[in-house]
Amino acid sequence: MQKTVHLATHAREELVDITAEVEAALRDSGVHTGLVGLYAQGATAAIMIQENWDQSVQNDVVQLLRQLIPKGVWEHDRQDGNGDSRLKSGLVGPSECIPIIDGRLGLSRWQNIFFCEFDGPRNDRRVVCTILSDD
Repeated sequence: MQKTVHLATHAREELVDITAEVEAALRDSGVHTGLVGLYAQGATAAIMIQENWDQSVQNDVVQLLRQLIPKGVWEHDRQDGNGDSRLKSGLVGPSECIPIIDGRLGLSRWQNIFFCEFDGPRNDRRVVCTILSDD
């Protein structure tokens, strides 16, 4: 089964929790054992599994990436001003694979799935969710 999750982002750089949307797709699939593959479409976005206890972790991720990859100093910035966005996306990566265990995402208690926006805000970001069954 495959489903595309659509979302809007509201800041240039932010992490958006999409765990509930992925859980809904898994429920709809009826798969009990297998894998969920997630892929962020777009060269300036990524997928990350991270803690969701409070907003501080997401803020820290964004701040770390801003420090490691500052805006406005990259060769690609001369084309469209988002060289840092492309580098951040490549560093974090566009995909994650999560096991399905007893019909649920195999995440730990503190893990959630985040869409990473590095060149927003955008009205229609997309994450392809592919659910593979071992059943």
